[in-house]
Amino acid sequence: MNFSTLKIGRLLYGLVFIVFGLNHFINVSALSGIVPIPGGAFWVYVTGLAILAAAIAILTGKQARLACQLLGILLFIFALTIHLPAMINQGVMAGLSNFLKDTALGAAAWVIAETYAAQPKQAAATS
Repeated sequence: MNFSTLKIGRLLYGLVFIVFGLNHFINVSALSGIVPIPGGAFWVYVTGLAILAAAIAILTGKQARLACQLLGILLFIFALTIHLPAMINQGVMAGLSNFLKDTALGAAAWVIAETYAAQPKQAAATS
């Protein structure tokens, strides 16, 4: 096996989002309380599925570029609609940390998306 830093980075990034996606199903009640629109639990499940789908795409290399682009958008939406208001309204330091985390992870998703553009169609994280 030839593990480059790019492949290792993709693998780790995908695995992290498997955990984040599963967390949406494990902690529905806690997460639905921070959803800024009606239907909190529904949106927690929908975003959990979206995150898991993106993670699987990253790990398999199938539709990974599109998945990373959409994941980046989702993470920026989280940063702007959940974490930024929490930081401003509550002055909570965790709001700043979560805002910066989702901003950085969203930017990283877009960078990773471009690595798939330069690769052949089937470029799985583990191949």
